[in-house]
Amino acid sequence: MTRPVLREPRLRKFLMKIDFRSGDCWIWTAGGSKGYGEFLLTPGQQILVHVLMYRLMVGEVPAGLQLDHKCRNRRCVNPEHLEPVTSRVNTLRGISPTAINARKTHCIRGHEFNAHNTVIGDNGRRRRCRTCMNASRRTPNYHAKRKARESAK
Repeated sequence: MTRPVLREPRLRKFLMKIDFRSGDCWIWTAGGSKGYGEFLLTPGQQILVHVLMYRLMVGEVPAGLQLDHKCRNRRCVNPEHLEPVTSRVNTLRGISPTAINARKTHCIRGHEFNAHNTVIGDNGRRRRCRTCMNASRRTPNYHAKRKARESAK
């Protein structure tokens, strides 16, 4: 994609919707979706404002990358606060349950997640502590409860 061309009236309208006085972050004050600001570039062509500002001031976002708000403020359009990263890096820097769990280095009982002590689930998304799994299997009635669960299916 080439750099967007905003003629003077559209550019002025775009810039009027940014609060440059709110500290380091340049805050988008108009509409948006899911916390991100949006701007109507041309009829039928909506664009995320942080992407537009980055393209105007820095250039294209490299293919296969997305912009991460280093300041964690989705309404910020300051290009100095935006960094092109992979989708995985962007997700893991966030505060979603996926990101929080991925950053954990130990299970809730303090055992380290490492190659020997970590069991990855069938779908490749769930991580479990081998030490805790083995301990739970040694508890009384484990096999009886498991058999009852399987027969109830």
